[in-house]
Amino acid sequence: MNKPTRRNKSMRPKFFTTFFGIAMLFPFFWMISSSLKNSVEAFATPPTLLPKHPTLDNYRHVFQNMDVPRLFLNSISVTLICVFLQLLTSALAGYAFARLNFRFKNVIFMVYLATMMIPLQVIIVPLFIEMRQLNLIDSLVGLGLPSVVTAFGVFLMRQAMLAIPRELEEAAILDGASHIRMFFSIALPLCMPTLAALGILSFMSVWNAYLWPLVVIFSPEKMTLPLALSNLHGENLTDWPMVMAGTTIAVIPIALTYLILQKQIAQSFLTAGLKG
Repeated sequence: MNKPTRRNKSMRPKFFTTFFGIAMLFPFFWMISSSLKNSVEAFATPPTLLPKHPTLDNYRHVFQNMDVPRLFLNSISVTLICVFLQLLTSALAGYAFARLNFRFKNVIFMVYLATMMIPLQVIIVPLFIEMRQLNLIDSLVGLGLPSVVTAFGVFLMRQAMLAIPRELEEAAILDGASHIRMFFSIALPLCMPTLAALGILSFMSVWNAYLWPLVVIFSPEKMTLPLALSNLHGENLTDWPMVMAGTTIAVIPIALTYLILQKQIAQSFLTAGLKG
């Protein structure tokens, strides 16, 4: 019986990687393909992978039924501000939990980390009451304020800060550097890959948010793009090719963000240690 050669063994991981890569990309391919079909072809049996007569009418109908530039501006402005503040608060809190010594540090961190187990559905009513007391209902500020801090981001940045060698911190202290200077001059540059990974995760979370915008936003001119896409669903009949066209438009910023930061994200998985 012939034994498998070394070449055949090396081909197996590539085959599985290619297979699962295609499997993960197929839904996006199907979404784009469906957005270029008409209603008849979209429900044809058997289904077709590629549209026989590609059309951009679905994208034209999306722009006619929704104020896409306004919705896009609302989404991108809220997302960018929330992501920036999430990265800042997560990095500052992560540095404090990793490098500073204060009473009950571990207890506070564990309690803060435990909030990750509480779903949004549980706190959405008190959160709505809080925003109402602050007169932030139906405003972009009220929409983005709950996303300014994230327990997962604090945990991720704390683990990255713990991986920084103590020798660098001791050398900075000997040079008279304060914690603020060590944070901006040593900690942040060394944690850029982790910040990039957290940035795209935060971008996806804020951009795709639906439940909280549905509760807090009432005015059509203040809606975000994912929230407005739900209005494309008809009460009795839904034009799915048009829905796929709108979804494709909503996915473009996330895809571009990943393409821009993919090098830093890959580096974060190689260099960011998870020390306790």
